[in-house]
Amino acid sequence: MEIAARMSSKGQVTVPKAVRDALGIGEGDNVVFRVEGSRAVLARTSDFLSLAGSIKVPASRRNAAWDDVVRKTRAARADGRR
Repeated sequence: MEIAARMSSKGQVTVPKAVRDALGIGEGDNVVFRVEGSRAVLARTSDFLSLAGSIKVPASRRNAAWDDVVRKTRAARADGRR
């Protein structure tokens, strides 16, 4: 599907209804633009906050500093563990 739109003087573009419908996006939804060469790809993004609490985290692993999580994960991967 290719649908043209025009950019306003403020750099705004209205996403055509057919595109919104095809992507299942509406008011308040988050989208992401990915630049691929001379093209930009618009994609719907997940509401990551809706995932909060969906994964059980052991008490021993809660409240860890993000830098520590990244360091330990990289070290485990380097050792061949998951």
